[in-house]
Amino acid sequence: MEEKKQAVEAAKSVGAAAPRVEEDYFSDFDFAKLEISVEGMFKNGVHFGHHKSRKNPKMDEYIFGTKNAISIIDLQKTAVKLKEALAFIEKVVSEGQDVLFVGTKKQAKRIVESAARKAGMPFVVERWLGGTFTNFGVISKRARYLRESQEKMEKGEYGKYTKFEQMKIAEELERLESKMGGIKNMTKLPGAIFVTGVIEDDLAIKEAKIKNIPVVALADSNVNPSDVDYLIPANEDAVSSLKLMLSYVVKAVLDSKEKAAKNVKAEEKK
Repeated sequence: MEEKKQAVEAAKSVGAAAPRVEEDYFSDFDFAKLEISVEGMFKNGVHFGHHKSRKNPKMDEYIFGTKNAISIIDLQKTAVKLKEALAFIEKVVSEGQDVLFVGTKKQAKRIVESAARKAGMPFVVERWLGGTFTNFGVISKRARYLRESQEKMEKGEYGKYTKFEQMKIAEELERLESKMGGIKNMTKLPGAIFVTGVIEDDLAIKEAKIKNIPVVALADSNVNPSDVDYLIPANEDAVSSLKLMLSYVVKAVLDSKEKAAKNVKAEEKK
């Protein structure tokens, strides 16, 4: 239990210095040097699961053993599943589709948003809006209203209204931005979703399954991965682990985009 406590405390200490969105953790990240490494994952606490009493039997095959009553995730298997998930993400992006990043847990929010912005992908880091997938028509209309209203605000088109009316409009747009700012530019359903909290973001996963949207997710020792298409066994609580695993996903997206851009240029030269 002591090791898990130490891991959580380490996560908190990193979290205290974790960048807010405006600091943008991934903006200066050197992805060129990033490689999938069991040693790197070990150093960042990816192997720490939860107390053995909380272990979900469906995660047994990914558990190496226990230490001080803490489930230890088999990082060799994590590396294998990670590569499979990243290959799938690269395929989705190469087809011109989005990967929606989802992470509403407190310690994950800012990291997930920073990662999604770096990758140029939509994201949800506040409460999942019911119907985001299953009632996408309504959601997309609200998103369009938000985009168009923000554009009008920037152009000063609301100047003809009274100051009070302008204030009320600004407040409404602020609320909408908070609720759906991360998906306001998502004009069609994504090709996949990447989830950092299977338990916390179960509604997102349920809606994805209804709409046949593949789910990629970090899976800690206490989760039921049945609805996850591409699971990545990993500590989803420690900030250090979240940052590392998200950096792998961002790199996969950026690499796929770069390859696609090169292919377009090659075709243009023909």
